[in-house]
Order: sequence, then structure tokens, then C-alpha cells
Amino acid sequence: MSKKNKLVTFKSRNAGSALLVTAAMALTGCASTQTTNPQDPYEGYNRAMTSFNDSVDDAVLKPVATAYQNVTPQPLRTGVSNFFGNIGDLWSMVNHALQGNGEKTYNHMVRFTTNTVLGLGGVLDIASEMQVSRDKQDFGLTLATWGVKPGPYLVLPFLGPSTLRDTVALPAEWWGHPMDRMHPVSYRNSLLGLRLVNTRANLLGATDALDAASLDRYALMRDFYLKQRDPASRQQNDDNAGRVESFDD
Repeated sequence: MSKKNKLVTFKSRNAGSALLVTAAMALTGCASTQTTNPQDPYEGYNRAMTSFNDSVDDAVLKPVATAYQNVTPQPLRTGVSNFFGNIGDLWSMVNHALQGNGEKTYNHMVRFTTNTVLGLGGVLDIASEMQVSRDKQDFGLTLATWGVKPGPYLVLPFLGPSTLRDTVALPAEWWGHPMDRMHPVSYRNSLLGLRLVNTRANLLGATDALDAASLDRYALMRDFYLKQRDPASRQQNDDNAGRVESFDD
């Protein structure tokens, strides 16, 4: 891919971040006037934890991500995002297999092998150029396809939005994700830190737009998260050919 095409792709992703926020506003509808949600029985705690997480982000993560974005060339950041996305494709493949989805299991096997071999270890996203689609999955969504109900909405310290089901899935998520199997531990932790900072840098435009929205930010995030973690809603987005990325970030 030429530098010009990579730049166009990067700008398209930034535009997609803004569209993500716009979609969230549309999905949550009247969040500015109605914040009560039956899936949020612990709203007082969740709002307090959200404020704590936002404070940590404002004090530490956002400044580091901003500095990273300012000093790291865009093609390098794109390569970093592709590398971590390629590792994630392997975990998505496992979860599609657990869900009994043979076609998407095969697609993600093709994505991982193609990008690993031809894409310099995943730095280049050759599979997307070949129109092999990505559908990110995790163990929480696998539990959902097995019929496990989401339970109440929870905001976790540092980790952010979740549900009881997704929280229960976290140990399997941490144990099964390929990055958590890397050794030595110092390399793994360095990669985890880079992934965190790179992901936050990619979301700077979206969170700035969200902060500027004249809505209840907490309710907006909550309702959008719950919708994205609903398999029926995700399937409807697939059918409409307008699926937005899952809310992992």
C-alpha cells in the first residue's frame, strides 16, 4: 500500500471515530432527558466509578496518548494498530469456533495467517485489502451466544464499562488471549502498555467529540455499550451492512 493510500485509510479511521460517536448519540436517543435503565441498578456506584476512571484518564492516559500521537509518525501508528489487530484476530477465531460459526472461524484463520506471513507479522493488513472481513469477538460475547444473560451494568475500576457476564468472562479472556501467553513477562507487559497507549491515541478524536456532546455522557456510554454487547443488535447491524466496531476499546 502506498503512503498516500495509508494516509487516506488513517483519515478514514479518524472520520469513523467521529461517526461512532454520532451513531452512539442516535442509538441512545433521549439519553439527555431519561437516564434510568433497568439494567443499571447500581447507577450511583457506576457514576462515581466513571468519574474516577475519567480522572485517571485525564491525568495519565490521555496526556501520554496525546504525546504518543504527536511524536509517532502516522504510518508507524497504523502498523502498530495492525499488529495488535492481527493478534486479536486469532482470539476472535477461537471465539467464533466456540460459537459454532464455521465461516467466520475460517475467515479469521485466513486473516491471521495471511497478515502474519505476508504482512510482516501483522504490521500490514493484507487481509483487509483482500476483502476478508473482521468481526471482533471475545469470551463475553461467546457466553452471550450460549444464552448467558448480561446481568446488571457495571463500571470496573480502570477497565470501564462492563456487565456481570462480561466481568465473569474476564479471567478466561485474560488467560486465553494470545498476548497474555507471551514470554518473558517483561516483553508482554511492554506490549500491553503499547497497545493501551496506541488504542487511546486512536480514540482521541472520538472522546473529544463525546466530551463536547450536550448529553448525559454517562448514559450515552452506558446505553451504547449495552447495545453493542447484545448479539441480536450486532446481528442487525451486520444485516444492515453498517456494523460499527465492538465496544472493546
